[in-house]
Amino acid sequence: MDTPDLNLLIALDVLLAEGSVTRAGDRLRLSPSAMSRTLARLREATGDPLMVRAGRGLVPTPRALALREQTARLVQEAQAVLRPAATLRLDQLVRTFTLRVSDGFVEQFGAALLTRVQGEAPGVRLRFVQKVDKDSTLLRDGLVDLETGVVVQDTAPELRQQTLFHDRHVGVVRAGHPLARGRVTLARYTAGRHVSVARRGSSNAPIDDALAEHDARRDIAAVVSGFAAAVALARDTDLIATVPGAHTRRLREGMAHFPLPFATRDLAVAMLWHPRMEADAAHRWLRAAVKAVCAGAGPRR
Repeated sequence: MDTPDLNLLIALDVLLAEGSVTRAGDRLRLSPSAMSRTLARLREATGDPLMVRAGRGLVPTPRALALREQTARLVQEAQAVLRPAATLRLDQLVRTFTLRVSDGFVEQFGAALLTRVQGEAPGVRLRFVQKVDKDSTLLRDGLVDLETGVVVQDTAPELRQQTLFHDRHVGVVRAGHPLARGRVTLARYTAGRHVSVARRGSSNAPIDDALAEHDARRDIAAVVSGFAAAVALARDTDLIATVPGAHTRRLREGMAHFPLPFATRDLAVAMLWHPRMEADAAHRWLRAAVKAVCAGAGPRR
């Protein structure tokens, strides 16, 4: 079956509105002969004369009258599709955004983000889901609107990303811990027992790679999958947690922290989204809100 020429819908809409081949041709900037040929094509496509002569003018057939309202609606809808999106009205926006983030992100930034969102768009709901791995399939499948995490080289190349802030690891111990006093040297750091953060259950982490460059290793007593759990264990034991400083600032309130006695790479924390959401006005607003609440979240000395 041949694909119909959808331009004929516009011609039919004008023809039915004007009730005259000549006036319809004027509106469509077609000559009378060209408009007559268009009417012939419409008759062939619909299998109906559409307009028949009555005295000096033309009158619509019953089929044409039945098509008038439907045709006008289709043309209006098509024109709406091809126009730029209407200006976003945040006070009228009703939408749920799903954000895939770590528990630490919710602890550190969740309240500020909710306050900002509710103040600007009270009809918006945020759904936080836990990020347990680096797989971005949920973004590609449209099940997640936005996710945050440390920038890695194997991030899916089609994803868009924007850096939110830079972070660096710090050592964290309970108040009153021996490492809470005095300068923490590499020897003092490695002499203690540690809680390691490893997403896939392995005890090895980037911190261990950095220590290996100094021919050093740490004694790992526990392995957890997230920074919140690491800080919680360090708060109530003598274990040492090594976590991103800015990302865990609220989590470790009341605890002691210290700069690591060896070099580590700064962490670039970014938000990621799928290109399909790039031009969505509401999504752009959400990204701006996340960027704003994370502003100034970098490491403090």
